[in-house]
Amino acid sequence: MTPPELEPPLRETAPGDADSPGVFLNLPYDDAFQDLYLAYIAGVCAFGLIPKATLGIPGSERRLERILSLMQSCRYSFHDLSRVQLADNPPLTPRFNMPFELGMAVGWARWGTAPHTWFVFESQKWRTLKSLSDLGGTDVYIHDGTPRGLFRELSNALVRTGRQITVQKMETIYMVLQQALPAILHRAGAPSPFAARVFADLVVLARLVSDDLL
Repeated sequence: MTPPELEPPLRETAPGDADSPGVFLNLPYDDAFQDLYLAYIAGVCAFGLIPKATLGIPGSERRLERILSLMQSCRYSFHDLSRVQLADNPPLTPRFNMPFELGMAVGWARWGTAPHTWFVFESQKWRTLKSLSDLGGTDVYIHDGTPRGLFRELSNALVRTGRQITVQKMETIYMVLQQALPAILHRAGAPSPFAARVFADLVVLARLVSDDLL
């Protein structure tokens, strides 16, 4: 599928945005995760949901408050723990942001004032239960570190949602995002896809393609 024309700029919203539940994405933002980053956007949009991430919020509010506010605005949250590992640069320290934000989501789901459902994703079986044993009894969705594996696990996690999408349709949206990414980066003047303007354009494009596939 050929991506929609990127000039003039993409619309800020896609049809149905106001009525679509949000999904808080708790992901690592680095080059090695780029394929899965695009796959999360493609898969979430395929199910008629709206991906949201802290990198897409402007303003000077403290990061922790931004994270909590965004999470509270979302019906779901997806937490990818596949990259909770020692950083490459010294000092050697683990990456705790993802499990910390997962803990915030668990607290909000338990004591918050609005319904919230959280999901945990990983690339390796059993690793999360070894590093975070408090999650014993929780379903952890193992995506094997691949977009296709993620699409399979999104289908399992969202099996009760109203819109059921095939893995093949999610792959189509993903391939459109991959094809369009260089032009989106160029237009935004951004060196990586982990920028607010790029994230917004990727979400709008994924939702437009998803609507076309229905």
